[in-house]
Amino acid sequence: MFYLEILGTLVGLVYLWLEYKASIYLWIAGIIMPAIYLFVYYDAGLYADFGINIYYLLIAVYGWIVWKYGGNKEQKAALPITHTPRNQYLPLTGTFLGTWVLIAWVLIRFTDSSVPWLDAFTTALSIVGMWMLARKYLEQWIAWIGVDIVSTGLYIYKELNFTAILYGIYTLIAIFGYMKWKKMMNANKEHP
Repeated sequence: MFYLEILGTLVGLVYLWLEYKASIYLWIAGIIMPAIYLFVYYDAGLYADFGINIYYLLIAVYGWIVWKYGGNKEQKAALPITHTPRNQYLPLTGTFLGTWVLIAWVLIRFTDSSVPWLDAFTTALSIVGMWMLARKYLEQWIAWIGVDIVSTGLYIYKELNFTAILYGIYTLIAIFGYMKWKKMMNANKEHP
């Protein structure tokens, strides 16, 4: 698993760089990276993280389509970066909280997870963050900052050191990514 973890880390860095640049090609890395991490997380006993990688594979296809066609196949226009609509905050928060509790319950009841609440937290927030990324919402970066900080600590605890370093880097890049996307969004508003 050591070499798979290193490979996953390298693909993860490429993914994050492409996300930072708001490049549609992040979705290609978004298929490769979770395929690798399915094995790493299962071996480490991080079952919720294992499960979320199946979701990541599926949302990568969705994200590619939405970014390429703007969510409308007939329109064929690239999706712009926007703020999360206010009417989405309550459903997103409810989805996060409900998913967090459900995943934690499953991990406590059916697995030998030693960190069910933290594993469930990062998984639930990742589900919401990936959907926000697929919709190209600026605030997806805020979700990722939370995921990345908690994940860094979780992976240190689980002795997945390369992955912990990756998520530490993710935290920093997520902060800069938020600023870059905000600048890009504002520039697009000035020059439609």
